[in-house]
Amino acid sequence: MAHETILVVDDEQLLRRTMARRLRTAGYDVLEAADGRQALELAADGVDLVVLDYRLPDLDGLSVLKELKQRAPDTLVILLTAYASIDAAVTAMKLGAYHFANKPLDLEALVAMVEQALETTRLRREVRQLRASQAQPYSLEQIVGSSPAMTSLKAMIQEIAASPASTVLLLGESGSGKDLVAKVLHYTSARASRPFVNITCSALPETLLESELFGYERGAFTDARQMKRGLLESADGGTVFLDEIGEMPLLLQAKLLRFLEEKTLRRLGGSSDLRVDVRIVAATNRALEEEVRAGRFREDLFYRLNVLPVHLPPLRAHIEDLPALVAHYVDIFNREFKKNVRGVSAAALRMLSEYSWPGNVRELRNAVERAMLLVRGDTLEADLFALNAVRERPAQFELPPEGVDLETVERMLVAQALERTGWNQTQAARLLGLNRDQIHYRIEKFKLAPEKSRQNNGRSWSGRTGTDRARGMV
Repeated sequence: MAHETILVVDDEQLLRRTMARRLRTAGYDVLEAADGRQALELAADGVDLVVLDYRLPDLDGLSVLKELKQRAPDTLVILLTAYASIDAAVTAMKLGAYHFANKPLDLEALVAMVEQALETTRLRREVRQLRASQAQPYSLEQIVGSSPAMTSLKAMIQEIAASPASTVLLLGESGSGKDLVAKVLHYTSARASRPFVNITCSALPETLLESELFGYERGAFTDARQMKRGLLESADGGTVFLDEIGEMPLLLQAKLLRFLEEKTLRRLGGSSDLRVDVRIVAATNRALEEEVRAGRFREDLFYRLNVLPVHLPPLRAHIEDLPALVAHYVDIFNREFKKNVRGVSAAALRMLSEYSWPGNVRELRNAVERAMLLVRGDTLEADLFALNAVRERPAQFELPPEGVDLETVERMLVAQALERTGWNQTQAARLLGLNRDQIHYRIEKFKLAPEKSRQNNGRSWSGRTGTDRARGMV
């Protein structure tokens, strides 16, 4: 049974009461007004739909319609008239009328029209609620921390979200929260009702990444049996998050630059340009200036993206926020795991505060999640946190015999560091006193790969030639 309120406005008392009686029978709450001013007074308390006569003794229906839509834009109005004209209908629709119908109107047709109109309202309400529930996890409050570094970061995010800026560059170590910041930027901006598209540039091969970004026309390549819109086109009006943009191939960087400058794209195999309005939020943990100098990243694209750089601090730079972060994650996992953990012991909190957190807030979240899974009481103790102690211990490496060239020694040490850290490049770099870009350069230089390194685990350096030893590391 419906509970919406309908206002019937008509100066003909018999017709007004007949329509009202039929709508009440259909289960609606109905108010009645005999003129325009009374209608506006009754509508002031809020109604879902107005059945409005075009000609009233004091105000004409169009004036009442205009006033109603100004006061409550979501109110649906069905305008009835015995003097139909095309011009009047066009004017009514421009002013926001849901429907323009001729009198006399069949009562069953009226009920059907009202039900259809109110169903539209229900769907709109559900969409708004859904969008609100989707946006809620990505409000500014989800960025936890009151330290100077985090306060400054949140102020900058708020300022950028309110701006019309078309490109934003997020910089920071792996695990520092760039994906969360990208979502907060989107859902606190005027673009929140439009799509948010997340693309990890390193997860797709070059050819597939291009077709995913720009789409393709039918017949553009062998398997292109039908046209496909790209992710940039699908996100029109919204935000595209290009994660790990430092991994994007050079050829695709040129096409992205053209898109950023011209706001147009061309599908693969297409012959015409399409105008698309999206905000690009790019993220990287690489030092793009070094990538530019090394020829792996276009200088012009870097400057185009770097208009609004946002630096996310590593957790060790705002360690005073750790208690609040821990409490935040405990609250999340209490709800997820249906537990009632009150907090963390003083010893555990001291241990967590003294740890270096090479994996930043992502590592902290994982550590709290593990502790929450294992806890049996209502307090998280220190022994529940399995912190990666790689950085806390002096590294011990197998050394090659004398006479091996320096490049081979370097290759061996890099491979061992990667194996010891499970191929976590950030942690391996710290073991060797390097930064992440430097170890990434050496991985490419020596053509190292996890599978090949594992194949050589446990091999001795003795009894092999220098060439064999060099090959054994790749």
